[in-house]
Amino acid sequence: MVKAVAAGVPSLAPFFNENQGLGRDAQVRVQTAHGGLQQGDTPGLYGGSKQPTICDVARLKEFLTDPANERKAQAWATALSLTTAEIPDYLGRLTPVLLRHDTLVKNHDYKKGKAVPFSALLQTGIAILVDERGLPAVKCSCGNPLRPFEGDTTRIKVEFDDRNEEWKGYEKSSVVAVRPAPREVEQLALVDVHEPDRGVNRPVGTTGEDDTTFDTRERRAVPDLAGTTFGQASRRLVGTGLAAAFAGGGLPPDNARVTASDPPAGTELRFGEYVTLSVAGGATSGGSSSGTSTPPRSGSGSDPGSSGSTRDPSGTTPSTSSPSSSSTSSPSGSTPPPSSSGSGSSGPSSPGPTSGPPSAGPPSSAAPPSSVPPSSDPPPSSAKPPSPKDPTSSSPPPPTTSSPPETTGSPPTSAPVTSSAPPPETGRPATSAPSTGGPTASTTA
Repeated sequence: MVKAVAAGVPSLAPFFNENQGLGRDAQVRVQTAHGGLQQGDTPGLYGGSKQPTICDVARLKEFLTDPANERKAQAWATALSLTTAEIPDYLGRLTPVLLRHDTLVKNHDYKKGKAVPFSALLQTGIAILVDERGLPAVKCSCGNPLRPFEGDTTRIKVEFDDRNEEWKGYEKSSVVAVRPAPREVEQLALVDVHEPDRGVNRPVGTTGEDDTTFDTRERRAVPDLAGTTFGQASRRLVGTGLAAAFAGGGLPPDNARVTASDPPAGTELRFGEYVTLSVAGGATSGGSSSGTSTPPRSGSGSDPGSSGSTRDPSGTTPSTSSPSSSSTSSPSGSTPPPSSSGSGSSGPSSPGPTSGPPSAGPPSSAAPPSSVPPSSDPPPSSAKPPSPKDPTSSSPPPPTTSSPPETTGSPPTSAPVTSSAPPPETGRPATSAPSTGGPTASTTA
């Protein structure tokens, strides 16, 4: 059971009074995504706005560090596997964005001095803070902590009520859950929710003051990905400004060999459009994202925008299919949008090194150059400490039931569950065991 949370509707048990102005949701037209899981660095996954006040991070930090709110800060930190001393540094690494898809998360109410988790579907347009791997971390308007959705995206039952009525554009098959990017990103490539022709490169840990812009209508060629690993191909697509598509919500192992892409190499697409990858061997099963919950570290389809006057070049509506031995269909194209805005200060020729639009740099630009090796090599083991609560990735999760999640008041202390599957070749967390043997099959990634 998943509770619907509509944009602009106050929470009944928030961590912080929503009248304090911590954040403001927007009216945004829902976008169609390819598959139930999306990586946090997917180009165009999130939206931006010229309005810098969608999330007041400074005010949130001030509230959480006020000794008068110590009990509430302790519950907030516990939900995110933090200590209260780590809150300021953690908030400094978060980035405000707007949801462009109806998004599944583990939300938290504040009841009787504790953070009470529950599965939630956040409506498109809700303002959130995301971490350096693109994972939802905080719901801005009420300050509620967020964690990755742990259920099966294909087996949810959304509960609407008289306060959160079913919204226009809701489609159960189009909801997404976000899994962490394989590596920490330096900036997020966003789409302006009011001017979809305008892309925004937002450095991680900033609130909009250092944004640079680019033209989302600029065409970019699909790179030749045949023979690369799935992990390498995904990073190259992100660096190009294109999204990797995968069917059924599952993912192949990072070391699976890519045999073809649809559309093929050389095809020119707009920013954020999907490329479906076929790999040797079967795809992983299920649509679960339960193996992707990564706690924060203590260190370091064409759809109009809300105004209805423009068309979103990255919001194409690709066909959705489940993993099978047959080839998946290519994402559907759409008519290029009108020239309502030009490129911004950075221009299409000067994108960011990570999830932004294409650049002249190498494919390994999806990670900070100071700490991450080239994309063809696995990241160092020190890139991320072990998760204190990392569900196993070698078996599918139990089906989502109607019973609420267990209430916890303290961070998990048990050791990570040992997975029987070998670790993936790159830093991307695996969501299921790699396939063995079998004929060549198509998988969207």
